[in-house]
Amino acid sequence: MSSLQLYDTTLRDGAQKEGISFSVVDKLNIAHKLDELGIPYIEGGWPGSNPKDEEFFQRALGLRFTHSQLVAFGSTRQAGIAAESDTNLQSLANAGVKVVTIFGKSSEPQITRVLETTPEENLNMIADSIRYLKAAGLTVFFDAEHFFDGFKINPGYSLRCLEVAAAAGASCLVLCDTNGGSLPEEIAAGVVAAKGKTTVPLGIHAHNDGELAVANTLAAVTAGVVQVQGTINGYGERCGNANLCSIIPNLKLKMGIDCITDEQLARLVEISHYVSEMANLSPEASLPYVGASAFSHKGGVHVSAMSKWSGSYQHIAPILVGNQPRVVVSELSGKRSIILKAKERGMDLSLKDREVKKLLNRIKLLESRGFQYENAEASFELLIRRAQPDYQPCFELIDFMVVVEERRRQPVEENLEGMLSEATVKVKVGDNVIHTAAAGNGPVSALDNALRKALLQFYPKLVVVKLIDYKVRILEESVGTESQVRVLIESSDGVEQWRTVGSSTNIIEASWLALADSLEYWLLKQKR
Repeated sequence: MSSLQLYDTTLRDGAQKEGISFSVVDKLNIAHKLDELGIPYIEGGWPGSNPKDEEFFQRALGLRFTHSQLVAFGSTRQAGIAAESDTNLQSLANAGVKVVTIFGKSSEPQITRVLETTPEENLNMIADSIRYLKAAGLTVFFDAEHFFDGFKINPGYSLRCLEVAAAAGASCLVLCDTNGGSLPEEIAAGVVAAKGKTTVPLGIHAHNDGELAVANTLAAVTAGVVQVQGTINGYGERCGNANLCSIIPNLKLKMGIDCITDEQLARLVEISHYVSEMANLSPEASLPYVGASAFSHKGGVHVSAMSKWSGSYQHIAPILVGNQPRVVVSELSGKRSIILKAKERGMDLSLKDREVKKLLNRIKLLESRGFQYENAEASFELLIRRAQPDYQPCFELIDFMVVVEERRRQPVEENLEGMLSEATVKVKVGDNVIHTAAAGNGPVSALDNALRKALLQFYPKLVVVKLIDYKVRILEESVGTESQVRVLIESSDGVEQWRTVGSSTNIIEASWLALADSLEYWLLKQKR
């Protein structure tokens, strides 16, 4: 192990994040994506701990990787038994992989208070386990759990654990900041001390409890480690693990370490979002490098500068990691923001300066009334198009009415039919005025059904559009039922997704505005 190598533990340590439960198929698919990213080592799980991981390794025997090796994870033998009698070690030896990682305690208090054994027996557990796995023909990495905490209390013992692991044949000694509370200078000091005791390559495994996992990892690399462990998107138990989606571009673009190719780096956003989807979690917009907000620009001064020089408020070219710059329009924006945002969405904004200023003032007025266009770009595009002098709407809203009534007077738990919602809608399409009514399982559903019933007569293809998400936010909780309400609707036609916004002191009206925008936006797209 002469040069720096990446080690991904998303499928094991990352899966310990609250809310994540990867299926076996999920894990197999993610492993393929990590191989495409060029990760040399993929930790697949702990085959001795649960049936799902055992099945994963059985099915993984048929996988073919271009860049990666699968790694099985486990622990040192139990105290007081022989290594060959330890079922965990037997599972590792029979997992069908060539590389295994085992963890062992390297902090004296952890040994005496958690394992409830002696420091000397712990050293025997480390040595016996590594020798057993080496005898089975495996490459063994040793995770020195709680190394940095143990090093602060009794550095001599923590370093002794590394020496014993090295003597037993470990190919890499991974220093773990298991509780995630160390500072970068403490990480560097621990790495330097470890290098003074062994010539075996060192690695780093950092947790993020102090919001320093990435910084600590980079400090360890600077101090001399050659294996970097982490997870995609920083997933992991408690506050997570070191985020490979930040570590990789920092290594390659800031430190000049070619840990993956340029082409692989350009797929970082794609793979970040893929893992989020497999985890059934929304991609975190504020993540560095891969988040949707990583290269977004909202303030008018920022947007103006960006139009002149892309490096004015961006530390790298977003395309390098597969991301793209984004102009966010809000009450903080200037005229240039409107123009650039229009270009970003493929519109040539041929308004005069005075008209652009008028449009900006309208956006600011609407945002003061609860509208927000940062995450509702379809509604923003409609604002721009409606400002064009030749704009012809696909339909016009005249009025609507919603009735909600209880169908039976009996306890709620016995009323299986629940509440009845019915909406009547009047819209104009060309010279035609259509008046329709429809029921739904709620007022918004009823409105949606009634509006579609009217429009489908003229736009039958609208049937493919579905409402897939509906969010309500109360903006002024202190005024109770008179609060301003913002509604964000996400829609899809099975190919693309878009978001629209509405705001009012009446939740039905706010929903109506967002819903109408959603349908009009799709209809306009079909005309282009």
